[in-house]
Amino acid sequence: MASAPKAAISPQPGPQTEFLRTPADISIYGGAAGGGKTVGLILEPLRYVSRMPGFTAVFFRRTTPEITNPGGLWDESLNFYPRFGGIPNQRSHEWRWPGAGKIKFSHLQLDATVYRWHGAQIALIGFDELTHFTAHQFYYLLSRNRSTRGSRPYIRATCNPDADSWVADFLAWWIDQETGLPIPERAGVLRYFIRVAEKTVWADRPEELMQHVAGPQDLPPDADPLRPISVTFIPAKVSDNPALLQVNPEYLTWLLSPPVLERERLLGGNWKIRPAAGLYFKREWCAVFDLEVVRYWDLAATEKTELNDPDWIVGVKLGRGDKRGYWLLDVVRARANPGDVERLLLETAARDGKRVRIGFGQDPGQAGKSQALHLVRALSGYTVTPVLESGDKCTRFNPFSSQCRAGNVKILRGPWNEDLFRVLEGFPDLAHDDEADACSGALEMLNPQMKGYAQYEVMRRLAGGETLAEIAGHAPTTPDAEKKPSLQDIYDAGRKKYDGR
Repeated sequence: MASAPKAAISPQPGPQTEFLRTPADISIYGGAAGGGKTVGLILEPLRYVSRMPGFTAVFFRRTTPEITNPGGLWDESLNFYPRFGGIPNQRSHEWRWPGAGKIKFSHLQLDATVYRWHGAQIALIGFDELTHFTAHQFYYLLSRNRSTRGSRPYIRATCNPDADSWVADFLAWWIDQETGLPIPERAGVLRYFIRVAEKTVWADRPEELMQHVAGPQDLPPDADPLRPISVTFIPAKVSDNPALLQVNPEYLTWLLSPPVLERERLLGGNWKIRPAAGLYFKREWCAVFDLEVVRYWDLAATEKTELNDPDWIVGVKLGRGDKRGYWLLDVVRARANPGDVERLLLETAARDGKRVRIGFGQDPGQAGKSQALHLVRALSGYTVTPVLESGDKCTRFNPFSSQCRAGNVKILRGPWNEDLFRVLEGFPDLAHDDEADACSGALEMLNPQMKGYAQYEVMRRLAGGETLAEIAGHAPTTPDAEKKPSLQDIYDAGRKKYDGR
């Protein structure tokens, strides 16, 4: 029986391949999201671990949950290592190859956790998201990077940009310090460093650092001469990972969606961008408009008892912006005696603020005048306008109805919505129409010229798409038949016809 064909496993052409074949002692890969960093790290030890006895690799994340998260190191290892004969140990997060090597996944949660590795010999040290580790952890583990099993010791790391991390300084030569972006022609280029008195000294060639290296007289007998450590940085972005975009084409859209700071880091690979004024908000992102707001009251002053069904006192808060349209922002509704009415108006005015003009219907006669004068004095400090209402309720409500029908009134969602809709939909047949009267009065406050049917008719026809010129052409005939009627002519003719003036 023929054996099943074996699947070939190879890195993707481009940065991932360069990461796996670089001769550098330390290679740092990535600098943006979605570049295939984790898979590159997982593939690295396969060249040794399945065939070299005693070979040991340790991959570090800052915390254990980061190792076992979906799509993390452990998940990715399950996709590859079983195909090469690896045997997993879920409890210890280890892979073993009988008669060969092992790979361990571990954490460095605390800065001092590195001391648990004192005395260890690790041929390959891997850091997934190097910017999550401290410089102390990184440099300490350099001393654990050693091997006597035939493979040279080396370090591989992945990362995303972080302008405040020590890694940003470590990789400064590979990064344009003006733009924060990797310099393309320096990608994969080796540089060399040596640590002197806890400071890192860099050079383009190893021989330039020999003056800082301890001489043979300072070394133990038979020790190999010290040599500088080679480093390279291989940047990669999501566009370098076609396998990911083929399986998950919306991933690029997700990288475009975060705020500008994270988008520049994860999508653009920017190492210099950091939280700063102007990144999270710019005034040009938002349209600024003025909103003229009024609160109009339809007054009532009778308490509810078992023997009566009095009207409601209703205060409608209505706003109008720069462009055509209205916002119904709030409705206050109560049944109260005269003393409670005054308190209700004062409390509501305090919540609304002094920029909201206040109006209320004034009953004709001396009693109405006295009540109006009293309320104006009680609301001292606010702009208050008593209004002598005229015309029947339906005529007064027509302009508001017209604006609603044209879609020009937006209503803020609130607990008062249902009572408002019930009364307005039942108008004029319900016993109480206080919300309708208050809406009419509020609209008239915002449009002082809107009195009677003439203005309603103009507004209705404007909402229907007609221009003022078209409306004027259809207006009632003026005394001067040769003259084109003005908007004022329309108002005057409408008042005479419909209001008996």
